[in-house]
Amino acid sequence: MNIDITGLPSPCYLVDERLLVKNLEILNSVQERTGCNILLALKGFSMFSTFPLVGKYLKGVTSSSLFEARLGREKMNKEVHVYAPAYVDSEFDELLEYVDHIVFNSFDQLRRFKGRVQGVTSKKIDIGIRVNPEYSEIETSLYDPCFNNSRMGVTLANFKPEELDGVDGIHFHTMCEQNSDTLERTIKVVDEKFGPYIKQMKWLNFGGGHHITREDYDLDTLVRCIQYFQDKYGVQVYLEPGEAIALNTGYLVATVLDTMKNGMDIAILDTSAECHMPDVLAMPYRPNIIDAGKPGEYAHTYRLGGLTCLAGDIIGDYSFKEPLKPGDKLVFCDMAHYTMVKNHMFNGVNLPAIASYNDEEGIKVIRQFSYEDFSSRLS
Repeated sequence: MNIDITGLPSPCYLVDERLLVKNLEILNSVQERTGCNILLALKGFSMFSTFPLVGKYLKGVTSSSLFEARLGREKMNKEVHVYAPAYVDSEFDELLEYVDHIVFNSFDQLRRFKGRVQGVTSKKIDIGIRVNPEYSEIETSLYDPCFNNSRMGVTLANFKPEELDGVDGIHFHTMCEQNSDTLERTIKVVDEKFGPYIKQMKWLNFGGGHHITREDYDLDTLVRCIQYFQDKYGVQVYLEPGEAIALNTGYLVATVLDTMKNGMDIAILDTSAECHMPDVLAMPYRPNIIDAGKPGEYAHTYRLGGLTCLAGDIIGDYSFKEPLKPGDKLVFCDMAHYTMVKNHMFNGVNLPAIASYNDEEGIKVIRQFSYEDFSSRLS
């Protein structure tokens, strides 16, 4: 990373807009090659200060709630799509003010709300139904929308083709951080099970989980998958990755607060896996740190822990060329997606500041948080 971080507050999320543009150009190349539409999934990345930049390349956003839909409408104002496992009746009419596409998770929800969608006179809102092809290659059930007894989408056994009147599209989502070979196998199942109904549709949404901006991602296979459905059925294909937009574009800058020994060297940081990078515990995964290695790779190995009182607030074990001391800065990589959208203030620990970098403006601190952000949530 060639950014001078000495003046940043700590902890701080830092998004490098140069890397964001690199990802957006890859995604746009897929749109240009196929004519598909790619949306930013707000559940993965909602740093709306970057939305003017994202909006130069992508067609809009996809949301999972009233607040996300409103954020997408107010901060990007391009296409706004929404899908939720179930919609809240008291929020529904306001939700319709913001969205262009709405996807239902069941035919019961479709029956209940279709009339209200079609009753909107100010615009045409497309209606979709989510299907569950009962096929996925995800090993962790927490992230698998097609695991046994999943609540996500309609299976073929429960599909009701006689109720498709007024439905414009079909949506499926079966992937998580996977390459296009998985998609190629998946679409064969989707086509076999739901092809007769896809041919009645205007559009087909491939959902998210496509790791399109990963270095080893096979773009040609993705293009073939998109073109297969577009050529066979004449549908408009949508993709809605969240992680692929912000993959490897951001950092979390943290500071060592203290070091200690208990069977091994331990360093306590001013950041927290529990509060600031919760997928480290939930996924789980081990984020890379600039100039650090695996345990034993360099001379000094430390277990890095957060500053909360949660015993399991452990980021992982890392080795360093020199001993750590209070005041040392550590820079965690790939900290743009599923961090800001999932962080919280357990123990009253403050949230990291949010900053961006580009060559024209340098570092720009966009937001810092305070006691009021903590106290205003609690009563």
